[in-house]
Amino acid sequence: MRLPELPDVGELVVGTVEKVKDFGVTVTLDEYPETEGFIHIAEVASGWVKYIRDYIREGQKVVCKVIRVESGKGVVNLSLKQVNEHQRREKIQEWKNETKGKKLFEILVNRMNKDMKECYEVFGYKLIKKYGSLYSAFEKASVDQKTLEENGFTGEWVKHFIEVAKENIVPPSVEITGMLEITCPLPDGVKHIKEALSKAGVSKNVVVQYVGAPMYRITVSSSDYKKAEEIMKKAVERVITYIKEHNGKGEFHRK
Repeated sequence: MRLPELPDVGELVVGTVEKVKDFGVTVTLDEYPETEGFIHIAEVASGWVKYIRDYIREGQKVVCKVIRVESGKGVVNLSLKQVNEHQRREKIQEWKNETKGKKLFEILVNRMNKDMKECYEVFGYKLIKKYGSLYSAFEKASVDQKTLEENGFTGEWVKHFIEVAKENIVPPSVEITGMLEITCPLPDGVKHIKEALSKAGVSKNVVVQYVGAPMYRITVSSSDYKKAEEIMKKAVERVITYIKEHNGKGEFHRK
């Protein structure tokens, strides 16, 4: 009898609470089919736990740390208290992305009327190796339609992959903010300040807001931090260059 795949010690796993008893909790591991884990009452929360149901209930989705694995018996011991809130949020998001990536891959396979196993063998596993996960591959393709070709992927499936990515994934967006301090002593200084700020290239990606003279907030959004920083740098340079050319002063303070 083939034993199910088990997680590694130290790994964070997503599980669904099946049974809650006085001494511990049984959890099914969402990422490891047919595998159960156990959380002893001592690993449910820090400090003394009098009533375990005050902390956890059946059907609850939890993120746990694997603290012990007995591969021969298929036993996986888990800890709930050793996972902090930041780790929990990141793991849940990762799990959601992986789940969505598999569903999108299924949509792709059905659209091409191909065999699932064959598609994984031909390009699925290669995408995971290159991008880290199927979801990351779809996400990259939704932003940059040339990414697959640039990474050596070819075939009829590529155009279908890009279509599915564009239809189902909203490109990720990040936002950065800074403060511009702009002054101009000329009689028509207000006009020059307005003109300088317009040089930021105000659009849906670049927004300049009045805070209180002489301070203006500039906000830039883009698909990633590197691009956002580049856009911010060029926008600020244009503003400060213009105001200095008209006897004014300009400084930028990054938030």
